[in-house]
Amino acid sequence: MSKTAIDENKIRETAYLFWLDDGQPEGRDQEHWLKAVDALTPPMPKKRARKTPTKKAAPKAKAPAKKTVKAKAAK
Repeated sequence: MSKTAIDENKIRETAYLFWLDDGQPEGRDQEHWLKAVDALTPPMPKKRARKTPTKKAAPKAKAPAKKTVKAKAAK
């Protein structure tokens, strides 16, 4: 038996179980099939976020010293 047939049989069996759990409704076979495929498909590994190098903040420029009355008078 090929791998595809085994997978299809697993999907069929799982879809059947979903159908039974839903109370055997008519006309929802595709919904149960897709739900079974989702249930049997392993999740994709999450991609790690790229770490961007953090830039150090530039040192803050000091505010110029306030001119005092004496400094203004000296000019």
